[in-house]
Amino acid sequence: MQLPTPHPDTATDWVREHLGDLCRDEPVASGAFRGGQTAAGAAVAALDLTGYAKRRNEVLPVSRRGATALSPWIRHGLVDLPTAWDAAADAPPRDRAKFRDELCWQEYARHLYARLGTRTRSALRAAPARAEQGWDEPWPAEMACVDACLTELHTDGWLVNQTRMWLSSQWTVRAGHEWAGGESEFFAHLLDGSRAANRLGWQWTVGAGTGKPYGFSRWQVRKRAPQLCGSCALSDACPIEHWPADPPSRPAPEHDPRLRSDPDPETTGGPAAPVSTGAAPEAVWLTAESLGDADPALDAHPDLPAVFVFDEPLLRRLRLSGKRLVFLAQTLADLGERRAVLVHRGVVADELDGTPVAVTHAPVPGFTTRSAAVRPVVVHPWPWLYRPHAGPVTSFTAWRRRLPRRGGKPSTTPPRQGV
Repeated sequence: MQLPTPHPDTATDWVREHLGDLCRDEPVASGAFRGGQTAAGAAVAALDLTGYAKRRNEVLPVSRRGATALSPWIRHGLVDLPTAWDAAADAPPRDRAKFRDELCWQEYARHLYARLGTRTRSALRAAPARAEQGWDEPWPAEMACVDACLTELHTDGWLVNQTRMWLSSQWTVRAGHEWAGGESEFFAHLLDGSRAANRLGWQWTVGAGTGKPYGFSRWQVRKRAPQLCGSCALSDACPIEHWPADPPSRPAPEHDPRLRSDPDPETTGGPAAPVSTGAAPEAVWLTAESLGDADPALDAHPDLPAVFVFDEPLLRRLRLSGKRLVFLAQTLADLGERRAVLVHRGVVADELDGTPVAVTHAPVPGFTTRSAAVRPVVVHPWPWLYRPHAGPVTSFTAWRRRLPRRGGKPSTTPPRQGV
């Protein structure tokens, strides 16, 4: 089904009319972010990393925050990692190094996901640190710290790194719920939600990736957002006053040999140069991983229309928040101001059937299966910060040891989630 191309001023109404039945809630725009290359370019132009290393984990007041909030645009390729890396060139050395560490963490998440795919649904290296005595409600609204985080998640579709760790640790390490359920809740609402970064962040926080869980307690709230405790109805009977108890031991997950080595890193990374069947493309197929003007396929074929398919079976299964689909619609509407954009809804292979397309490789399992059905005539390389290597991805540190130098002294401190 071909849909009318959305307009920048009416993207929310467009989603409500054409995709509303696929959303878990009423489609609304994010209160803090707008989709599209125009908004992404403005965010990069305004980037000021001064104080980033010291303040990126601050929560409240908002004026104390040092996080860049670039991640929604990074997630959809409106700002690729090499561009973000270069944008930090003139930042103070300590802040530049920390910011680039976080970009490397994003790249590590993509390498891990490209190699392991759906295996990341379950614990990779250690049993998650689940509390023995579970809570009925993992995120009680009576807790001001939890309520404030959820309000921002549901209103803006974004959270700072610190509050992501608070909520994920609270869900599993303290409340004893299965981490995959909380990860899916994040994924449904986060504008930067990707299975790569989101799953890795949860695995790290609950100890499934490292064996060392992050413990959430009142101490972190008092340090990063002290006003929340003062307004909390549970201030005198705080359920997280002390550190979480040590969880009971559980069997470690079965080892996946791909954590140690990749037998085919070239396939994992996709083509290093454009691959063509010799046929001429008639359109550029865009995926949700790469929607920016600098998408290699878009850039190589400036006179062809772009086509994007809202994958109906996938979206019906995921039941994402309407904010995520509005962000995508805003992005397509913005692109439509500069070139022809065709928007479809349905099964991707059916909607593109009979159209020879060029596409940029995407390092996600879904691209592999859909690409096999679509059979693009040209596949362009993904814009990696570092191409995948064959060595271990057991940890960020082990992965990074195998990287070539890209400028700037590498840090030895693993980052966490987001930028």
